[in-house]
Amino acid sequence: MHFLHVLRFSLAAALTLFVNLANADAASRYCPDFLAVKGAAEPTHRGEFTFSPFTHHWSQNPEHKKVVMVAFDEQLPGDRLCGVSFFTNSFGQPSVYVYAGQQFNALLGVPKLYAKVTGGLMYGYVAPYENKVPLNYNGFSPAIIPSLGYRLSQHDSVQLQFLGNAALMFSYGRQF
Repeated sequence: MHFLHVLRFSLAAALTLFVNLANADAASRYCPDFLAVKGAAEPTHRGEFTFSPFTHHWSQNPEHKKVVMVAFDEQLPGDRLCGVSFFTNSFGQPSVYVYAGQQFNALLGVPKLYAKVTGGLMYGYVAPYENKVPLNYNGFSPAIIPSLGYRLSQHDSVQLQFLGNAALMFSYGRQF
């Protein structure tokens, strides 16, 4: 029952954030102002919704569960971003990741190829799985997640998130 309660809360929080980002005017931001590059051009999109239905674990563990993730990023001047991700971790525990990051466009001279690096604080790996992520303290741990993306259209992309030596996450992104 606890899992369903947390999942409902997480989905409600994600939906609220998405609606607020989609309806806010360009001048209002949810990310702290110091993350934006002063004097840089405004981003072409307000934010991005990301959904991952599948994660491939490098090692097979009978305790692994299906990982599902939804994330919302706010785009900032200077190809910066901040956001929140709600997911079920590899052991079925509801989890959240709050982060800031940088996007690198036209990677290797390919206009549609990009990379992102985010860093932040994750919560969710609790007993008996608290030792499955480094530097975990009462379920809280730092995280750095690099990803590689490819733009399918002006608004749509596919992405790979590299989850350390544990897994590779496949996702779809939709900018708005």
